[in-house]
Amino acid sequence: MDDLLDQYDLVLQAFWLTIQLSVLSGLCSLVFGTLLAALRVGPISVLRAAGTTYVALVRNTPLLLVFVFVFIAAPNLGWFVGTPFLVKGVIAMSVYTSAFVCEAVRSGVNAVSVGQAEAARAIGLTFTQTMGSVVLPQAFRAVVPPLASVLIAMTKNTSIAAVFGLMELTGRMRYFTNNSADDTVIFLVFAAFYIVLVELISAGAIGLERRWRAAR
Repeated sequence: MDDLLDQYDLVLQAFWLTIQLSVLSGLCSLVFGTLLAALRVGPISVLRAAGTTYVALVRNTPLLLVFVFVFIAAPNLGWFVGTPFLVKGVIAMSVYTSAFVCEAVRSGVNAVSVGQAEAARAIGLTFTQTMGSVVLPQAFRAVVPPLASVLIAMTKNTSIAAVFGLMELTGRMRYFTNNSADDTVIFLVFAAFYIVLVELISAGAIGLERRWRAAR
């Protein structure tokens, strides 16, 4: 514990890096995952097939391999050369998590009554307008719990970034355990930081769900 207190600034920096990685990846995943869901339920067969293929490939690929591609393979191909490690981490996390966000949102879209979309088209709304103004707002209300689960899993998955040089919570924990004889306290302290992040996501999801339920 003395080591942690003496170098608390390193602990806080790791916590802040994990927050950045989680928040940025979460926002990018929500945006890209929603676009993928729109493609998968859209009327254009080519785009629908492309979205389906992307989701199938990414969901069946380990996150570690996605990180290997972004951090190692892609620079050898001339991509992401000179890109900061944090940005690479966000790209890897977003590419992976978007597929799961897509499936959660798509399930919400499928839960919306077909009559809602038909009524929107009957008054002259385009597919994009129907999705943005009618279908997606209702779909998001239905999928708050599964989306929260996806974001919680994503937050815990940020620990993989430690393997590739990002000194987030897991990376910094390894630094302290390698230089201390008391591993148990260090594990508990860093586990507590992850618990805080997970509980914040859970509390936000519960609050949002209650607010939307009260607004009905």
